Amino acid sequence: MPHPSSPHNRVSRRYRTALTGALLSLTLSGCAFNSVFISYPSQLAPVKADLSRQGDAALYRQFDDAISGQDGLLYAQEAGRIAQIIGNFEASKAYYQQAVDAYQEFDDKAVISASDLGATASSLFINDNVIPYRGPGYERVMLHQYQALNYLFSRDRQGALVEVRRSNELQQSEQARYQKSQASVQAMANGTIDAEVNRLGQAAGTTTSSFLNAYSYYTTGLLHELLGEENDAFIDYRKAAQIAPDNPYLQQDLVRLAKKLAMPQYEEFKRRWGDAKLAKPGQGQVVVLLERGFVPEKQSFTVPFRIHGNWQTASLATYAPGRISVPQGEVVGLGTVLKTAPLANIDALAITALKEELPSALFRQAARIYAKAEMARSVRSESKRRKDEFDAGAIAMQIFNVVTEQADRRSWLTLPKQAQLGRRYLDAGQYQIRLGQSQTQAIDVQSDKTTLIWIIETGNFTRFYSIII
Repeated sequence: MPHPSSPHNRVSRRYRTALTGALLSLTLSGCAFNSVFISYPSQLAPVKADLSRQGDAALYRQFDDAISGQDGLLYAQEAGRIAQIIGNFEASKAYYQQAVDAYQEFDDKAVISASDLGATASSLFINDNVIPYRGPGYERVMLHQYQALNYLFSRDRQGALVEVRRSNELQQSEQARYQKSQASVQAMANGTIDAEVNRLGQAAGTTTSSFLNAYSYYTTGLLHELLGEENDAFIDYRKAAQIAPDNPYLQQDLVRLAKKLAMPQYEEFKRRWGDAKLAKPGQGQVVVLLERGFVPEKQSFTVPFRIHGNWQTASLATYAPGRISVPQGEVVGLGTVLKTAPLANIDALAITALKEELPSALFRQAARIYAKAEMARSVRSESKRRKDEFDAGAIAMQIFNVVTEQADRRSWLTLPKQAQLGRRYLDAGQYQIRLGQSQTQAIDVQSDKTTLIWIIETGNFTRFYSIII
C-alpha cells in the first residue's frame, strides 16, 4: 500500500483538490444543475408517461423548486405546458409568465454576470449543461402563442391578441439574433459537423427555418378575424400559407377573406383553390386545432480526439434518424368525418433549430476539449517531474473527462410533435365528437359564432377544450 506521503498519493490529492475546486465552482455558479450528470430527457420521461394517461391534476407542481435554478426557464415552460394540457389555464399562465420574465432577463443583460462567468468557466471542464438554459427561438415563439391560448380560453381576447402579436414579432427578431450569433463561428465547421448538419437538414424536410411557425401565424390570424380585424387576419393567414402551402383550410381562409374584402388576389386564389365556402343561415363555424404526440428528444453522438497523446471525447446533441409520420386526424360526430391537415411540424422546427445551433456548439466543444487536454497534460507533466511510476492523476483526469462529457440534450419536451387544422360550417346545435377511438366530448355550435375546439393528444389520452367566440 502506498505511503500517505508517496508521490502517487500526492498526485492523487492534487487531482482531488483540483476536481473539488471545479465542482465547488460549479455549485456556486447556480442553485441547481439537474441536467449536468442526468440527461434531461430521462428526467422528463415519467412526466410524459403521466400525461399519456389521465395523470395527476397537480403534476406540474413538481417543477416549482427547479424553477429557481439555472434551468429555471426550461422548467417554467414545462410546468406551464403541463398545466395547460390538463386544463389549468390560470396556473399555466403564471408559469409561462415566469418563463417570459426569464427570457427578458437574458435580453436585458448588457454584461456577463459573475454567475454567468462561473457557469461558462465550469462548462469548459464539465459540459454545456451547466450553462443557463436559454431556449431556441422556436420555443420562445411558441411560449407566447400558448400564453395567447391561455388568455383566450380564460376569455381575455385582448390579452390573447397582445401575446400572439409578440409571438409574430419574435419570429423576426429571433432570426436576426441567430444570424448575428453565427457570424463568428461559421469558420469552425468541420467534416463531422457538416455531415451532421446535412443529415439534420434532410430530416427536417421542407422546413428551412426554425423561426417561422405557421401554427403561430394561424393563431394570430384567427384571433384577428374573431375580433373583426379581417385585413390583419388575411396578412397572417397568408404568412401561414407561405409556410404550409398545402393546407386546404388555410387556402380556403384566403379565398374567403379575399372575396369578402374584395381583394385583387381573389380571382387568383379562386382559380387555384376553388371558390369560397360560406356559412348558410343558422350555421356557425367549427375550428379544430389538433396537437398530436410529443416533440422528439435529443440524442447524442460522440467524437473522439487525440490531443497531446491523450484521448478526449466530445459529445454533441443530435436527433435520431428517421422521422415517424403523424397520422391525419379524423374527428367524427360533425356530420361527415372532419379530416384535419398538417399545419406545423414542431419536430421539424426542433431539428432545424439544432442544425442552426451546431456550429456554435462545435465552437464551445473545441474550447472545452483544449481546456481538458491542457489540464490532463499539466497533471501528466507534474507526475513525470516527480517521477511517479503510476500516472494516477492523468488516468483519473481522463476518466473524469469521459464521465462529464455529456451532450446538452435539454429542450422543451412537452411540446407537440405536430399541429393540425380543421374547419367546417355546421348547423347550430350540440354535437358529440371524438378523435378516432378517444372518449366522446360534447360541443355546442351557435349561429354566426365560432366554436374553437382544441384537442391535445398525448399518447394514449386525448383532451378536449372548447370555447364559443
